[in-house]
Amino acid sequence: MRKIFQSSSEGFTFLELIVVTAILGILAMGALPMVRVSIKRQREMDYRYTLKTVRAAIDKFKDFCDSGQIAPTEVTYGADCYPTSLEQLVEGVTTQQDAASGKRKKFLRKIPIDPITGTTDWGKRSATDPVDAKAWGGSSIYDIYTKSEGKALNGTKYRDW
Repeated sequence: MRKIFQSSSEGFTFLELIVVTAILGILAMGALPMVRVSIKRQREMDYRYTLKTVRAAIDKFKDFCDSGQIAPTEVTYGADCYPTSLEQLVEGVTTQQDAASGKRKKFLRKIPIDPITGTTDWGKRSATDPVDAKAWGGSSIYDIYTKSEGKALNGTKYRDW
């Protein structure tokens, strides 16, 4: 029986391999910026979620304090019922109901890592600090922000979120 398709050689020529490799390289270079943008977008989404979580924990602490549920020994005078540190949100506070048992109300499981900088070193603002302050007053924590000077995909600075 005769072969229907006969070729003079098996496989690809060297020139064909070079052309295919060049085309794959061009396609890969085109995809690289899209990968970078998607990584940055994911970090921004993680950052927004982390800010939302920590701010909710600060608000919950404030609500507990304002309603008188936190033992007076746990609140620093002049802190306006805001936590004095992020560690206080993790370690928890003694509530009025659990003062005798020593049970503590915790607001965060751990200090979250800043997705932008990759550290747990957050910028902090107290209720008495100006909105654009770069130094923390030290009395309480009203808000947190990243210490990164970078800009988001929408052109705003991360620290302004």
